[in-house]
Amino acid sequence: MCGIVGYTGKDVAKDILVTGLKRLEYRGYDSAGVALERAAADGSVTIDVIRRVGKVAGLESELAHIDANATCGIGHTRWATHGRPSVANAHPHTSCDGKIAIVHNGIIENFAELREALTARGHVFTSDTDTEVFAHLIEEAYEGRPADPATGAPATPGTHDLMAAVREACTQVVGAYGLAAVCADEPGVIAVARKDSPIVIGRGENGSYVASDVIALIDATRDVVVLEDGQFAKLTPEGIFYTDAEGKAIEPAVTHIDWDIDMAEKGGYPDFMLKEICEQPRVVRDTLVGRMTGGELDIDELGLTMEELNLIDRVYVIACGTSYHAGLIAKNLIEAWARIPCEVEAASEFRYRNPIITPSTLVVAVSQSGETADTLAAIRDARIKGAKVFGITNVVGSPVARESDGVIYTKANKEIAVASTKSFIGQVVSLTLLALLLAQVKGKLTTGQVRMLFRELGDTAGQIQWILDTQTDAIHEAALACKDAHSALFVGRGMGAAIAHEGALKLKEISYLHAEAYAAGEMKHGPIALIDPGFPVIAVATRSPVYDKTVSNLKECEARGAKIIVVATEGDEEIKQIADHVIYIPEVRDAFSPITATVPLQLLAREVALMRGCDVDQPRNLAKSVTVE
Repeated sequence: MCGIVGYTGKDVAKDILVTGLKRLEYRGYDSAGVALERAAADGSVTIDVIRRVGKVAGLESELAHIDANATCGIGHTRWATHGRPSVANAHPHTSCDGKIAIVHNGIIENFAELREALTARGHVFTSDTDTEVFAHLIEEAYEGRPADPATGAPATPGTHDLMAAVREACTQVVGAYGLAAVCADEPGVIAVARKDSPIVIGRGENGSYVASDVIALIDATRDVVVLEDGQFAKLTPEGIFYTDAEGKAIEPAVTHIDWDIDMAEKGGYPDFMLKEICEQPRVVRDTLVGRMTGGELDIDELGLTMEELNLIDRVYVIACGTSYHAGLIAKNLIEAWARIPCEVEAASEFRYRNPIITPSTLVVAVSQSGETADTLAAIRDARIKGAKVFGITNVVGSPVARESDGVIYTKANKEIAVASTKSFIGQVVSLTLLALLLAQVKGKLTTGQVRMLFRELGDTAGQIQWILDTQTDAIHEAALACKDAHSALFVGRGMGAAIAHEGALKLKEISYLHAEAYAAGEMKHGPIALIDPGFPVIAVATRSPVYDKTVSNLKECEARGAKIIVVATEGDEEIKQIADHVIYIPEVRDAFSPITATVPLQLLAREVALMRGCDVDQPRNLAKSVTVE
C-alpha cells in the first residue's frame, strides 16, 4: 500500500531517497515526504521534514531548492487510510520535540485508545493518522514518562537508546507495522521494526539501506535480508545489527536477488498479470484497512451524511468493461442487503437514454483509471440532473475522484497489465462495503450482522491465497482443454452469472479466443445450439441456493458432448460426475463468492493465452484506460 525507503552512509541521502521512492510509485500513493538529518556547525543535529501531496516529482522539485547534504534520512509514499490526503497527514511524522521522525506502513488497531492516553499525558498531535501514535510512543520510551496522577502509574526512566525505544513502543501497539525511525540525538542511526508488513534491508558499498520492497534497493545491493515478524534492525553507516524482540543479537538469512530491474518491477514474476493476480489477497486487506471503527463501518471520504444516505431510494452503477461486471455484483448485494432498487448501466449508454434521476438518486461511477471518458460524461450528466455521485477508482486525484461527491479508493496500487485483475477485486470489495453501509444506514442489517459480514469479507484474502497455492495444476489441465478451441461458453446462475461475464471477458481480452457468457438458465433459449462434441463450457457452480439448477443446466451440456470445466466449492465430489475438469475454491458465503471464484477464471485466461502464444500484459488493440468516447 505505502512505500518506505531509508539510507545512512557516505552519500547524499536525499538523492537516494527520491530514487527509491520513484521505484515504489507503482504501489500507488497520494503523498510523499522525507526526513533528513542536518548537522550544524556546533555538531548538533536537526531533523528536517519535507512533505508534499501528489507525486514524488513534486517532492523532488522542492528538495532541489534545499541545500541538504545529509547522509542519513528516511522517506515514504502514503496512501490514505486514517485521515485524508494532506501535507499534515503525509509521512514522516515527528515527536513533540521534533527530535524523532518515523515512517510507517500498516495499521495500528488500538490507535484511538493510545492517542487518547498520549493526549492526556500532554502529547500534541498534528495529524489525523494512526501512524503519529508511534512517534509519540517512541518519544516517551526514549525520554521517559512522568508519573500519571490520574491512573497512579509511576514515572518511568527513558532508554535514551533509539532501538530500545522502538522495541518498547512496539509492545504497546496492536496491529501491523513496517517502521523506520531516526533521532537527532543519535545521528546516522535508523531503527527498523517489522510485524505483518514487508521490510527488506541491504548493505551496499557506501552505506546501509531499508525499504518496503527490494526494487528500491536493487541498485545498491543484490544481497538483502527480509526482516521477519518480531525482528528489529539498527542501521548505521558502518553496518547493520539485528535483534529479536528482547534485544538479543540474531543473524538473519541473506537472500540473493538475481533479477534485473525489469524483473524486480515484476517482483520476480514472469509477467505483470500473474504478479497482479497474486497481489489480490493484499488488495482485499488494504481496501478494508480502517473501514471498521468502534464496531461501525467508517467511510469518511463518502462525502454524504448519514441523513443523505438514508434518503437514497435508487442506485445506478455506471461503468464500462470489467468495472461493469463489478457493478452486476453490486446490484445483487445492494438489493439483497439494503433493499434499494439498483440498476447497472454501461456508462457509454447511460446519458443517451434519459434515465430517471431525482435528488434521492445515488449514481456510483466505477472506473479503474478514474479517467474513462464515457464514465466521466455520465457523471457530469447525472450531476446536472441532481443526483448524488460517488466514485470508486484506483487512482488518487483522478477526474472521477475530483468530480464525485465522495470516493472509495480501491487500494489496488498501480496496475500495469492491461486486463484488469486486482483492480476488479478491489472494486468488488469497495462496492460490497458500500452495500453494507447502505444496509446499515437503512436499518436493514443490524450492527452485529454488519460486523459478521465484514469479518467474512476480510477472510476472502486468505481464501484467495489458498486458491493461488493449491489450484495451479487443475487450472493448467483445464487450459489444455481450451487452448485449441474456436469459442467458449461461460455460464452461471445468481452471483455465478456475473462472475461468468467477467471470466468470458478475461479470456477474450488476452487469448483472443471468442467467449460468451450467459445465465445458465438461458442455455435452452438459444446458446445450447452452439454446443457440439469438445466445445468448452466453463461454469461457476459453487454451493449456493441455485446450485442444483446450475448442475441441471450443465447436464444438458454434458448430453451434447461439451467439455465441461467447473469452478466448484471445495469438497464437492458430486460435480465430478459431469465435469471433465474441476477447479476448487474454499467454501464461502454466496455474497462473497465473486471475490474468490473470479481468481481461477483469471488464472485460466492467462494460462490459455500463454499456450496460444499471446502477450498477457499487452493484448492487441487495447489500452489501460479509455479516454475517448
